[in-house]
Amino acid sequence: MAATGDLRLQRRFSVHGVEEVPSRARLVEGANFEDAALHYLENQHVEAADAEISLMVEDCVTGERQCFRIDLETGETAPCD
Repeated sequence: MAATGDLRLQRRFSVHGVEEVPSRARLVEGANFEDAALHYLENQHVEAADAEISLMVEDCVTGERQCFRIDLETGETAPCD
């Protein structure tokens, strides 16, 4: 069982590929936007034409959205341009 403090750190996010329609999004829990994007990649079979993918991450409570480019070989993340 997780400690109460751990539960407060987890937030719910909606994540989908930038090229996908938002209705294809999956709900993911994470400590922050970047963490949610990485959890999405861990749990989804992602097909990409190259070694990089762009994901749109939306906080389910606030509606704030952030986009991340993720290198599929290294796991390195960067904001979308």
